[in-house]
Amino acid sequence: MSVVPAGALPAGVLTAEEEAVAPRPAALGPRARLWPSLAAVYRAQLSRARVARIPLLFVATFQSVGIMILMRGVVDGGGEARAVVAGSSVLVVAFVALNLLAQYFGQLRASGGLDHYATLPVPPAAVVLGAAGAYASFTVPGTVVTAVFGCALFGLPLAHLWILGAVIPLAGAALAGLGAALGLLAPRPELATLLGQLGMSAALLLGVLPPERMPEAVRLARDLLPSTYGVEAFARTFAPHPDWAHVLGDLAVCGMVGVISLAVATWAYRRAAVR
Repeated sequence: MSVVPAGALPAGVLTAEEEAVAPRPAALGPRARLWPSLAAVYRAQLSRARVARIPLLFVATFQSVGIMILMRGVVDGGGEARAVVAGSSVLVVAFVALNLLAQYFGQLRASGGLDHYATLPVPPAAVVLGAAGAYASFTVPGTVVTAVFGCALFGLPLAHLWILGAVIPLAGAALAGLGAALGLLAPRPELATLLGQLGMSAALLLGVLPPERMPEAVRLARDLLPSTYGVEAFARTFAPHPDWAHVLGDLAVCGMVGVISLAVATWAYRRAAVR
């Protein structure tokens, strides 16, 4: 048996003694699960935007309340008043979940902030859902205040305002997914801001105005807006005897649209993160 000096071995080749003491590669840890990752991103986003919550809620609520006051001069009551109150309440959700989220993801992509999230051991869906949930959470006080003020202004009953507990998260998910997708797919942050503003304007014009006064072509466009079904579900509860089957049907459609829009936003996040 021949002995070869250690210095004569090629670089990168270890002797038997060195192989025995050489450290082995550490095993990779388990992949981060979706729900814990989602909760962590949600808390981080919530604390990050906490400073801007008061002015954000004020602007969104003041805008919707002002629209209802203006519409009070042309709408007396009945189905038109229900549409105005329901549309103005959901408009608070659209302002935050659609408009501001599109701006946030557009700026995040332009500034390279997506690289930070790409290095974290969290699934892409957790990033999108966590940010969407945090922004949608800010809309709860403003939506409730707008709905209560609208009911008092137009003389509508307050008995079924609990339905907002379903309308806000479902409409928020649909609009937040759309806003995140617009921000992530836009090539420039200025374009993301423009698309978010256009989306909120569509929610304003198609959601607040009574559908009975719209042309047929505009009604078809209204049916394509994700927040329409949340508005319809909320407006139906103001009737003396609400048709709960239709309310649940509208909420189900709103929920399905939310799942689709969040899935598109997750795909857009993966696409933007690898570029």
